[in-house]
Amino acid sequence: MTSLDLTGLTAGPAQVWGGIRLVPLLRAEAVEGLRLSREVYGDPADADVRLNHTTRYTSYIPHGFVADWSGEGPSAAYGTRLGDGVPSRVPLHRMAKRRPGDRLRFLPLHLALEGYLALHFGGPCVQWDTWSRAALRSGLSPRVESAYLGADVPQLADALRVFEIHPGQCGVLVYAADALGAAFAVPHPDDYRALHATLLQDLFGELIHQYAQYGCPVTEFTARVDDRRVRSLADLRAAARAQERAWREAHDTVMAAELYDTSYAFSRVYRMGGFDLWRFLPPFHRGGAAQHIGEAITDRKGRVAYLKTFRLSENQVRRGHLLQSLAAHDWDPVRTAEALGTAVEELTRRIRTAGFAALLRHPR
Repeated sequence: MTSLDLTGLTAGPAQVWGGIRLVPLLRAEAVEGLRLSREVYGDPADADVRLNHTTRYTSYIPHGFVADWSGEGPSAAYGTRLGDGVPSRVPLHRMAKRRPGDRLRFLPLHLALEGYLALHFGGPCVQWDTWSRAALRSGLSPRVESAYLGADVPQLADALRVFEIHPGQCGVLVYAADALGAAFAVPHPDDYRALHATLLQDLFGELIHQYAQYGCPVTEFTARVDDRRVRSLADLRAAARAQERAWREAHDTVMAAELYDTSYAFSRVYRMGGFDLWRFLPPFHRGGAAQHIGEAITDRKGRVAYLKTFRLSENQVRRGHLLQSLAAHDWDPVRTAEALGTAVEELTRRIRTAGFAALLRHPR
């Protein structure tokens, strides 16, 4: 599995509010056998997640999603709380945790972010003299990345509040100044209606916040029908459908091509009956192309039932590319520098600039 199979999801007409464009994702038929619901953890606060006996992940976690493949429908209504007096720091123990019956609680987007933050986190696997003994012994120092809450992305709250939810809508693509910021899809239209507002508690990258803050308003989707060719309601309906097809083709092949056409590295997190929960990373190619990390639930044919993505900044792509290059060449600085077409001294500067100075024998 190397790509996102969005079979069954089609782009609907876009809706625009200032610099925000929301493109609904529609399903002709809901995904059978899987439902998603939300689990709220009290007032938004930091939460600790225990990954294993020695490693903890700390982040802002306002809610979790519960996947139910029992066939009995949603397992928890929107707004459900864990109980009164929830502490400000909530121990959640694992990113994905089995619940009684055929249910799994997982933390939306944090599966994806953990995968990015843990990228080659163990540091060198061989003891090159260039690398620090501390990095070999303890791995890289704690990784930190910044993101913006959806509620802090200008105009997004208003766009979500006023835009129409389409019949059959099971997802949305969020654009700021026509830069794709996030994709969100669920298996059933009722799930989307319940989870629509959770986009305000999702995480968005720095670039999307800047584009929404400073970008110009984008043009609205408008259908243009040649009235000379319309002689009946059937002609008008056919012309409208032709416009929808033209919009969908332009959207999928141009605006969303970065999401659909990228080859990803998938890592399975959990098997859920006939479904699999994955997280994925992009190839970290340089050159300015937009790249996304994310998580997905797929059926046995690999078709996406659930999807959530996060657009990386150029700096985040650069750090991922550097770590991938080092690991691909067994952390040998000479071979890595040759592969990158640069000198070892320049590679050392890049390592320091990226925040990985602990890898060096003389970090300072």
